[in-house]
Amino acid sequence: MSRPARLVFSDVDETLIAVKSMFDFLVYYFRGTRGTQGARHAADVRRDLSRRTSAGAPREAMNRLYYRTWAGEPAARVAELAEAWYTERSGAPGFYLASTRRALELHRDAGDTVILVSGSFPAVLAPIAAEVGATRLLCSVPGIHDGVLTGRLVGDPCIGEAKSAAVRHMLRSWPAVDPAQCYAYGDHVSDLPMLAEVGNPVIVGGSAQLQARLPRARVLGPQAVDQVPALLRATREGGEESPGACA
Repeated sequence: MSRPARLVFSDVDETLIAVKSMFDFLVYYFRGTRGTQGARHAADVRRDLSRRTSAGAPREAMNRLYYRTWAGEPAARVAELAEAWYTERSGAPGFYLASTRRALELHRDAGDTVILVSGSFPAVLAPIAAEVGATRLLCSVPGIHDGVLTGRLVGDPCIGEAKSAAVRHMLRSWPAVDPAQCYAYGDHVSDLPMLAEVGNPVIVGGSAQLQARLPRARVLGPQAVDQVPALLRATREGGEESPGACA
């Protein structure tokens, strides 16, 4: 395999796509397999996790708790409905955040290797990766036994520091690629560990908390497509422009 010009890491939910894929698909799946009762169950799961998170529960623990909901579901059926979910949802206006999608297209065209990094799982992420030309997925991986989801994860949830560890592992696997020339895109403070691993972090949206923690990052408006080429030129030419918003 030829050496890529750069590695480009991108969060997915609310960075590349407008929805929270894990919860959006949860409702889609359980409504599709269990009707109104299933949709109610999925909504209850989301409310419970949101309440726990607001009360200070670690996002990593909530990621594990989310996957318990899938215990006993046939993996093939989950994958089948994930494809149907993507086909239906991606056809709606605004599913992709236009600026991030355009940035990843330009990276791909320049010979960069695009890698999606997410707490979501492969069945949901695979069609998104195929659409944007991402060749690797770094994500949470549900356990499967005899074709059925176990409700447990293989390894750690791909959240927070685990994202950073996954990015570092990828960078080590390409020792000729300079991390200072690489990019990462994220929208939430939990993406900070990943963003801090590369020389060109980009904050998608207006997270004041994330900007305060990483002032060297550039800020990209979710619909600022016309600003993307200039942002990439500025970072690759040594950052003559001061970091700031492209809105």
